[in-house]
Amino acid sequence: MISLAFWATVINYLDRQTLSVAAPVLREQFHMSNVEYSRVVFAFLLAYTIMNGVSGPLIDKLGTRLGYALCIAWWSVAAILHTFARGALSLGAFRFLLGMGEAGNWPAGVKVVAEWFPPRERAMACGIFNSGSSVGAILAPPVVAFILLTLGWRAAFLAVGISGLIWLLFWWPIYRTPAATPQQHAAPTQPITFLRLLRVRFVWAFLLSKIFMDPVWYFYIFWFPEYLKNARHFDMASIGKFAWIPFVVAGAGNFAGGALSAWLLRNNVPLTIARKGAVTFFATLMTSAIPAVLVHSAWLSIAFVSVAMLGYTGCLANMLAMPGDVFPQSAVASVYGLASMGSGFGGMIFTLITGWVVDHYSYTPVFIGFGFVPLLCALVMWTLMGTLTQPATSPDPQPSPSLRKTARA
Repeated sequence: MISLAFWATVINYLDRQTLSVAAPVLREQFHMSNVEYSRVVFAFLLAYTIMNGVSGPLIDKLGTRLGYALCIAWWSVAAILHTFARGALSLGAFRFLLGMGEAGNWPAGVKVVAEWFPPRERAMACGIFNSGSSVGAILAPPVVAFILLTLGWRAAFLAVGISGLIWLLFWWPIYRTPAATPQQHAAPTQPITFLRLLRVRFVWAFLLSKIFMDPVWYFYIFWFPEYLKNARHFDMASIGKFAWIPFVVAGAGNFAGGALSAWLLRNNVPLTIARKGAVTFFATLMTSAIPAVLVHSAWLSIAFVSVAMLGYTGCLANMLAMPGDVFPQSAVASVYGLASMGSGFGGMIFTLITGWVVDHYSYTPVFIGFGFVPLLCALVMWTLMGTLTQPATSPDPQPSPSLRKTARA
């Protein structure tokens, strides 16, 4: 079951990374500046932000099987529509449609994990399915560059869009929801409302923490090939050969993040400290973005970026597990979708800032800024989020008063 979520995430990143790999060609053909390119990325993130708040409750209401299928069908068709782009405006419109569908991948994946895995295994399970983002990003530079150089950029968008429709042929007949445990039978069976979720301390603190974490990853996936071309003077063939390296290292972070919190839990470290401590450790690794832009060697720069991206995936493996630690299965997709609106909002703001700063100055202040902001995520968790609970494994989980009120509702 987790392998299905893994492959969906691979396809998700193939779809979104196709633009970043093809960006040098598209920008030249459509005469886009850094600011105009940032607006195209903004269109994706705007839809992604809005639909995170919609897709989570929708998946909770429709169920994992149907909800996940609808999301990937939508974004696969949207990817195919990119073949009809004729300029920055139409390209932005198709990116908007893609963002609408892709927003459902992580709420659905988190729900798969909550349905199939106990708390001690959730961070590792989340790391497994989220490693699909690294695999997709690894495959995108060589695969997309090869298709682009041989058949053109339109064929590249067409190929990745069709891959999602093929995934549906496996997902629909295979996926099922496991039988509920006695504790799960006792949990609420109806999704908790949007407004009630916003009153829960964990939810709004989690949303705020993602504002400072996820834009760093968006910068790497949407801007790193551009950085290699414009700042390190790589050609398209070189981008195809080397841009995948940081994503290989990032893939290891998914497992390292899950393994660290699992080790802490096995050694009787409280769940709250295990999750937040792991996030803090990997957020510290993300400061390696700062020397990445300062060193003279392009290969050393790639090495530092690789460490920073490993730090991100290590953080995310634990953050993906948190909603399942606190909420019943019927609400985890809604919680993660709502919190991910912070991810999209932060991504939109930081993307526009990135385009303006690069056009007017350079990549240096951008890398320095993205080296520090993950530490703000960790600070928010320690100061505002409060204590995590384990309702699935504790006979009396003692959640916060607001959480108990929400659960009764």
